Amino acid sequence: MISKTVAAIAAAALICASSPAFAQMAPAKIADTAKGKALVDGKGMTLYTFDKDAGGKSMCNGPCADNWPPLMASADAKAMGDWTIVTRDDGKTMWAYKGKPLYTWKKDGAPGDTSGDGFNNGVWHMAAP
Repeated sequence: MISKTVAAIAAAALICASSPAFAQMAPAKIADTAKGKALVDGKGMTLYTFDKDAGGKSMCNGPCADNWPPLMASADAKAMGDWTIVTRDDGKTMWAYKGKPLYTWKKDGAPGDTSGDGFNNGVWHMAAP
């Protein structure tokens, strides 16, 4: 009897853990880069913050966003802990960490590259964990 109960609980836990709502994870992870630890996207590309972003709003739109692609959030993404969702000027959503919208840099060619850090008179910074 006890083994059937344990098996049923384990099966229920597996079903819950594999459901999309339960399995949501942070949109980025921490990785080693050429300049130390930083937040990176799912492909391992370094994430950056922009000094001109203020109040949880992205100021990088149009040509800026072509060079600094935002870390986009899916329509069903949910904020969690330090991770929040920012609505962009075009109505799409992107991820922010501790209130700062996150971007990749189109000139970073490989995971761990950090060529965007300090770019444009120091207004771009690696996103620190």
